[in-house]
Amino acid sequence: MKRKIVIIGGVAGGATAAARLRRLNEEDEIVIFEKGEYISFANCGLPYHIGGVIQERDNLLLETVGGLAKKFNIGIKNFSEVVKINRGKKTITVKHVITGATTEESYDKLIISTGAKPIKPAIEGIDDAKNIFTLRNIPDMDKIKAYITEHQVKRATVIGGGFIGLEMMENLWELGIHVSLVEMSDQVMAPIDFEMAQSVHAHIDMHNVQLILSDGVKAFEENGMKVRLNSGKVLNTDMTILSIGVTPENDLAIESNLETGFRGAIVVNDQLQTSDPDIFAVGDVIEVTDFVNGSPTVVPLAWPANRQGRLVADHLNGMDVRYKGTMGTSVAKVFELTVAAAGNNEKTLERIGTDYKVVHIHPNSHAGYYPGASPLDIKLLFGLDGKILGVQAVGMEGVEKRVDVIATAMKLGATVYDLPDLELAYAPPYSSAKDPANIAGYVASNILEGTIDTFQWHEVDGLIASGAFFLDVREDFELATGVLGNAYTIPLGDVRARMSELPKDKTIHVFCQVGHRGYNAARILMQNGFTVKNLDGGYKTYKQANTTLNYKEEAPEEAVHVEPTHAKPAQPVGNTIQVDACGLQCPGPILKVKENIDKMVDGQELIIEASDFGFLADIAAWTKNTGNTLLSKEIDGKIVRAHVAKGKAGAAPAGFNQAALAAQATQAPVLQETKDGATMVVFSGDLDKALASFIIANGAAAYGKQVTMFFTFWGLNVIKRPEKVSVAKRGMEKMFDIMLPKHAGKLPISQMNMGGMGSKMIQAVMKQKNVDSIPVMIAQAQKMGVKMVACTMSMDIMGIKEEEIIEGVDFGGVATYIGDTMDANLNLFI
Repeated sequence: MKRKIVIIGGVAGGATAAARLRRLNEEDEIVIFEKGEYISFANCGLPYHIGGVIQERDNLLLETVGGLAKKFNIGIKNFSEVVKINRGKKTITVKHVITGATTEESYDKLIISTGAKPIKPAIEGIDDAKNIFTLRNIPDMDKIKAYITEHQVKRATVIGGGFIGLEMMENLWELGIHVSLVEMSDQVMAPIDFEMAQSVHAHIDMHNVQLILSDGVKAFEENGMKVRLNSGKVLNTDMTILSIGVTPENDLAIESNLETGFRGAIVVNDQLQTSDPDIFAVGDVIEVTDFVNGSPTVVPLAWPANRQGRLVADHLNGMDVRYKGTMGTSVAKVFELTVAAAGNNEKTLERIGTDYKVVHIHPNSHAGYYPGASPLDIKLLFGLDGKILGVQAVGMEGVEKRVDVIATAMKLGATVYDLPDLELAYAPPYSSAKDPANIAGYVASNILEGTIDTFQWHEVDGLIASGAFFLDVREDFELATGVLGNAYTIPLGDVRARMSELPKDKTIHVFCQVGHRGYNAARILMQNGFTVKNLDGGYKTYKQANTTLNYKEEAPEEAVHVEPTHAKPAQPVGNTIQVDACGLQCPGPILKVKENIDKMVDGQELIIEASDFGFLADIAAWTKNTGNTLLSKEIDGKIVRAHVAKGKAGAAPAGFNQAALAAQATQAPVLQETKDGATMVVFSGDLDKALASFIIANGAAAYGKQVTMFFTFWGLNVIKRPEKVSVAKRGMEKMFDIMLPKHAGKLPISQMNMGGMGSKMIQAVMKQKNVDSIPVMIAQAQKMGVKMVACTMSMDIMGIKEEEIIEGVDFGGVATYIGDTMDANLNLFI
């Protein structure tokens, strides 16, 4: 029997449903009502036409009204807005947008595909501004492009760090516009977790975009030319793009008393049927079931809308089909990065109370020995039963491939135990013999099987503060890129020979750069009776999670930014060395730098290229901590480039040659063999241990040794001023100030302190035996040239200010201490 099927709305869901309906049934009358001009267009491509990446506007028009009508024999009525559904009469009321005339149309079956609309909150001044835009359709795109051209826009502000916001940020940047991106949350891209988003933040920062997190818009001023934020900061802007999310276009559903649910979306069953058996709904307007956890949600993405459009057509033609839920598989381009995710993130799992485990891995996109390999950051979330709950990935190449593979496994009910069994295509240009998806499964299986126990990046600072034992199994050259607390260092290759140095009465928190060497060290130690946890994802994950943005201020009024080709490659001059470290996993690029720097003369320059964007942060830290000079760092397409001088720039002798270089290189080992220094970490704040440290330090100095004492955490109390210093403290700083000893004279002893009596008894005995007090020993040490260094990181954690430290103490990080240990043949931890 011939039916009249009416569809409200075109684009993804509506147009797909119409085409599938016709392919299955030539008799039914099919009519689409669309309030806009365009019936089917690529709305995901809109930002890229604004930025000029997609040059032809017509390429975004997937089907014209005439073409779709003729091809599928469909009645299409554009510029026709459905304003009411008359469920009792099974009719709709339609208003012609241009003329305002209304008509009534009957239906046998009705499909609602009205989509979603941009959220436009009632912010002060928003109605007076003429330069605020949203982007949802072709007319929106045309208005933005025209405004940019007509007003010669130099500055733009994007509000919201979701998919559209990030795409607009990038495409405005491509036009040479200075962009500020404001996001109320502490991260962009809500589908991924914070530590993964930090890689994206760093990448945005590299492109000189002003990224403002944890802040929102309070008001628009001067007709939108100024944006005042909640923090009080004011942004000057020529235009603003509002991209703070969308909400279901549900007016028709509410007015016709259809059931709505999560965020006002239309409630449907698994056959896309609403509370009215003759009305169906698809796309961004409906509530769906979260495929992973079964809860109601809204997922405004293209794939679900297209899939639902096809399924509703199948159902209307007698097929027993069901929509099984939405996983939210998504991908976005952020400059050179690709960011993808599927399933639930940690925020969701914690909100619904699901127990889960996490692994972070950092494999290459393909075999490292084949040119062009680049690192991937992959996060896998899984249940205690092995069920895969979510996956996230960030990188330059191969990101979406791995997420798609794991998303497919999730859809088919696979567990982490199945991932190693996936037989995936391999050749050096495309993958490795063990694909990253396989590796994620291996690591997750190890955790569930008890082969390894892990701790997470966000636990590190608390463990350091509590005095947990950390074992760093990286090589010495890697330490200059950053360290964790006062970690004990034993390179992986030496762990078996040096196990006697490690405590068996404490949990050993082992780490390396990306987690693999840490795992191997943990296995060695666990089988020798040690209690061990490995830092998941290694130091790289921790460092990425603690990324700080370098952007300082807005661009000047006149000039905006360089051409989108990024930076011009540094040109080698004279004896400059060029090194290709592309494809090498961390710490490979830094090792290449060290190997070459060791062979160079002071002032000689090196240009190194890598495919790991994290190398730019590593080389900055490494050069700073090793006394070398970073001349420049830049992005060039999908590689990063650093220009480094050995020692101080310009220090190379005029006309130096390879013979001079070789001579200097052969001298270096001789210098390293004459170590005669002494270094010690003073970690303890106990009086007896402080006494021991100064007795040893002063004794070593008396023998002519160059002594360095590195005071960290509780040891900082030893070098605090005895007089009270007035400094402002708040919160935890104030609590530490109350609880910690005021100065060296107030230190407790490690055994039998007896509420402070033990300390007083020791001091009395010292006086009787003519043993110098701690303050006197400190003065003696300074007089003998003992170098005392206060750990600035520990000071910051414990709220100790520079003004509270005695005079003559240097302030520095672990790199200062590590540098001095290179010339020491005595190294102690007290």
